[in-house]
Amino acid sequence: MIKQNNKNTDPNYTADSIQSLEGIEHIRLRPSMYIGDVGIRGLHHLVYEVIDNSVDESLAGFCNKIWVTIGKDGYITVLDNGRGIPIDIHKKEGISALEVVMTKIGAGGKFDKNSYKISGGLHGVGISCVNALSQKLIVTIYRDRKIYRQEYLKGKAVYPVKLLGKTDMRGTKIHYIVDHDIFQYTKYKFEIIANRLKELSFLNKGLHLFLIDEKNYTKKHFFSKNGLKEYLLILNKNQNPLTRDTLFIEGEKNNTRVEVAMLYNSSFQEKIYSYVNNINTFEGGTHITGFRRSLTRTLKKYTESYSRFSHNKEKIEFTGDDFREGLTAIVSVRITHPQFEGQTKTKLSNHEVGGVVDKIVGKAFHIFLEEHPSDRKKIIDKIILSAKARQAARKARELIQKKNPLVNSILPGKLSDCSSNNPEHCEIYLVEGDSAGGTAKQGRDRKFQAILPLRGKILNVEKSVQYKIFENEEIKNIFTSLGVTIGTDEYQKVLNVQKLRYNKIIIMTDADIDGSHIATLILTLFFRYMRPLIENGHIYIATPPLYFIRKGPHHQYAWNEKERNHIIDQFGGDRKLMNIQRYKGLGEMNADQLWETTMNPKKRTLRKVHIENYSKADKTFSILMGDEVPPRRHFIEKNAIYANIDV
Repeated sequence: MIKQNNKNTDPNYTADSIQSLEGIEHIRLRPSMYIGDVGIRGLHHLVYEVIDNSVDESLAGFCNKIWVTIGKDGYITVLDNGRGIPIDIHKKEGISALEVVMTKIGAGGKFDKNSYKISGGLHGVGISCVNALSQKLIVTIYRDRKIYRQEYLKGKAVYPVKLLGKTDMRGTKIHYIVDHDIFQYTKYKFEIIANRLKELSFLNKGLHLFLIDEKNYTKKHFFSKNGLKEYLLILNKNQNPLTRDTLFIEGEKNNTRVEVAMLYNSSFQEKIYSYVNNINTFEGGTHITGFRRSLTRTLKKYTESYSRFSHNKEKIEFTGDDFREGLTAIVSVRITHPQFEGQTKTKLSNHEVGGVVDKIVGKAFHIFLEEHPSDRKKIIDKIILSAKARQAARKARELIQKKNPLVNSILPGKLSDCSSNNPEHCEIYLVEGDSAGGTAKQGRDRKFQAILPLRGKILNVEKSVQYKIFENEEIKNIFTSLGVTIGTDEYQKVLNVQKLRYNKIIIMTDADIDGSHIATLILTLFFRYMRPLIENGHIYIATPPLYFIRKGPHHQYAWNEKERNHIIDQFGGDRKLMNIQRYKGLGEMNADQLWETTMNPKKRTLRKVHIENYSKADKTFSILMGDEVPPRRHFIEKNAIYANIDV
C-alpha cells in the first residue's frame, strides 16, 4: 500500500510539462543503438531506465520509496510513490501526456526545467525505449486520488487511458515483459539489479529501495542514512586506512550540487568513483578534473614548504599522481543540464562544473588539513615517498617508453614475432613457461601469430611500488613486445596504444590452479596499468582442453568433465579400450595438438575479457591480489563452488 507522500501533489507537473521530440519506431529496428546490445546487459539496462524515472522523482523531492519486482512469469514491475505521470491531454500531440511519455523518444518532464531540476535518465530514450522493446507493458498511475491505466503491445497503445477508480495511493507502476523476438537473453540476474539498487541507495541517502524475486522468494531492502560516507567505508574496507577520519564534503553553487567522500590508505593505487546525477561516469570528465586540480593545488602548498626546509640535497618534483596515491574518493555531482561525450554517458563535458567542484573541494580540504594535523602529516609523508619512488621508476620506465618500439627499441629475445606487419591481422600469445612457449612456437602460424613465453609468475602489481613494477623483466618484455608506452601528465595516467603491434593479446596458461593464478596476475597488470587494452577489446584468454580421449583410430578433446563423459559414452563406454589423458599443462600437448585445439582460429575458443562493472572489478582485484588475507579467504570460500578444481 502506497500512502500519500508528505508533499502535496505538484500543481505545475501537468501535460504541458511533457515535451515530445520524436517517435519510437526506429528503436525496434535498431535496439542496440539505444541500449548497447540485446543480451544480458541490454536486458538489465531496460530495468535501470524504469528505475531511473522513479529515482528522478526522488531527486525532485516527491518520492522516498521504490519497489522492483522480478516476477515468476518474466515480468518486471517498478512501483514508486512519486507524483504519477500526468494523464491529461497534451496540447501539441492531442493524446494523453502519459501516452506521449510512453511512445515518443525524448518525451518526458525531465526536458522541462520546471519539472525536474536534476535528472539521471537523459539518454533521450528512457521509458519509451522500454515500451518499444516490450512484448507487453501496462502502466498504472495513482494521481489526484484516482487510478488510471493504459496497456501497450510492442510499444503501441491498445486503448486510451482508462479511469479505474479512486485511491489514497500516489505514484507510477510500470509492469512489462520484454519482446522475446528481440532479446537473446531474457533471464534476470538478481545480484545485477541488487548491485545497482545498492549503489543508488548510497547516492540517494534516505531513499528506500526494495527488490523482490518472486521465483526464488528472495527480498532485499536497500537504505543508507549516511550516503557516500557509508559507501566509501565499504569500498575501502580491504585497505589499511592512512588517515583516521573520513572527509565528507558537500556544497552547492550555480545549481551544481557537489558531494565528495574521501580518505587515504597505504596502497599505491588511486581509486576515484565518479557519478553525475546517479550515472556512473567511469571515464571521468570535468568534475573529476576539477576534483584532482583542487587536491593538487591544496597539497602543493604543504609539499613546497617541505622542499624549502628539507636538508636533503636531492630536489623533489611533485606531480598530481603523487598527491593522489593511496586515495579512495567518491565524487558525485548533480547538475541541471549535463552534457556527455558520446551516447554512453561515461564522461562529463560541462566545463563550468570543473570550476565549481574545484572551489568547493579545495576550500573544505584546506580546512580539513588545518584542523587534522596528524592526518595531514601522514598524507604529506606518503606524498613524499610517492614522489621519491616515482623518480626511481622514471629510469626503469624509460626502457619501455621508446617513441618507436619497432625501430628504437630492441624487442625481447624471447619473443618469437610474426612475419606480418599489419597489427589488425596479428596476435600475440602470452604463454606460461618456456616449455609451453616452445610448443606454441612450433604449432603456431608464423604469419600472424607471435609467442612471448613468461617465466613463472609475474610480479603482483597490486602490492608493488611503481619503480619495482617497471624494473621487472617479464613486465618490461610485455610492454616492449606489445609496443605500448606508459607515462603521466599532471592529472591522469596515460597509456599510449597508438603503436600497439597486435590486435589480439591472448593469455595462454595451464588449466590448473597455478595457471589460473598466473592468468590473474597478468590480468591485474592489464587492469591496473593497461586498462584501455581491455576496454578496446584486445585481451583474450585461451581455452586449452582438459582431456584427450582416443579409441583406436578415433580421438576427441574434452574441455570439461561433462564433455569427457559424453565422449566416453559415444566411444562405447568401456574405458579399458580407451586412452584417456588428463592434460596437467600445455607442455603435455605436442605442437599439432596445441594448434588444433587452442590456436587454430577456425576451431579454438577464446574468452574475450571485458569490464562489466568497473567498481566491482576494482574491488575484486583488491581482494584477490591485495595484502589483506581475511577478505580473500572469505571471497574464495564464497566462490569456491564455481571453480573448476582438479583434485
